[in-house]
Amino acid sequence: MNRTKKHIVHVVLTLGVIALGATVFLVLTAGKPQLKRSRPPVPVPMVRALKVNTGPQVITIRGEGTVKPLREIQLIPEVSGKVVYTSPALVDGGGFKKGQVLLRIDPVDYELAITLARARVKDSESRLKVAEEEAAAAREEWRLLYKDSSESAGEPPALVAKVPQLAAARAKLAADRADLRKALLNLERTRLAAPFNGRVSQENVDIGQYVSIAQPLASLFSTEAAEIVVPLDDAALYWFYVPGFTPGTGPGAAVKISAHIAGRALTWSGRVVRAEGKLDERTRMINVVVHVDKPYATRPPLAVGLFVTAQIQGRTLENATVIPRAALREDSRVWVVDGEGRLNFRRVTVARLGSRHAIISSGLKDGERVVTSSLNIVTDGMKVRVMPGKGKEPS
Repeated sequence: MNRTKKHIVHVVLTLGVIALGATVFLVLTAGKPQLKRSRPPVPVPMVRALKVNTGPQVITIRGEGTVKPLREIQLIPEVSGKVVYTSPALVDGGGFKKGQVLLRIDPVDYELAITLARARVKDSESRLKVAEEEAAAAREEWRLLYKDSSESAGEPPALVAKVPQLAAARAKLAADRADLRKALLNLERTRLAAPFNGRVSQENVDIGQYVSIAQPLASLFSTEAAEIVVPLDDAALYWFYVPGFTPGTGPGAAVKISAHIAGRALTWSGRVVRAEGKLDERTRMINVVVHVDKPYATRPPLAVGLFVTAQIQGRTLENATVIPRAALREDSRVWVVDGEGRLNFRRVTVARLGSRHAIISSGLKDGERVVTSSLNIVTDGMKVRVMPGKGKEPS
């Protein structure tokens, strides 16, 4: 077989293989079912929803402030001298009772002054007695001398009756008695007693030290009561009664004071007593004063200088609802999921907006589900799925 025939045979075989393959391909594709076009289902977004409860809601106003003493004074002597006694309570942080002697100044000089003052009083009493006797004798002489004359009907002249001498003697006695009272008072002032139950915040005196009049010796503050100044915005005062500032009568609003001290979380009860006289010019806030009785009765105490949180109990709203602040959308709207799983936009009335929650006075019904999560794309009436599990109302 020559080369030409071999070439023809190869071509024929190749064409046969190609034809066979094409035939097999046509047979296979002819038996395959035809694919139909279909539109994929639209995914339904999943949301978190809270089932709301309507009912009476107490408006609570939250604020913060620092504990201050109701009364704070400087212990200052009214007489000078050497300190001969200091109470064990007269130390930084020391506690004392009302009337307790905190410090004594050497009384010897003042006791001697009393002795001298009493001697001067005795001398003045004696001189007055002599002057009275002399005046009586002068009046009697006048009467005997002019008993038969017409002048006997009148009083003797003032000089004859020794009226100026009597007045001078009486004035001298009054002055000496005043000196005696002053000496007794100075002796009493050598004892410095506590004017109230309290504590010492600072002291700078000790035994043997010479102190002078008006020299500050210690700082004292009362533990009978404490005050907390809570700055609040003007709108917050609408919800509770401030005596002397907002309309109303009776005692101010009740307050719950809470703080962490000595590793413990403690609470105290207080009451709003007044507002400070003017608004803060920098912050435009109103300083409300909260009064707490017996702050040092607990252990640990409501210590002066402690930073605390105040929760003021305000008015009660009927048929109100509390929702998380995240559930409140722009323009005072919320997203409500109906019984068919559709999301509806709802406008509500916001009574009070807090840092973590909002109080809704109208616009929601009991048992409705409010969406608390966010969606990138949302439309009124869109279908949603509610995530399983119960939501919790904000605290």
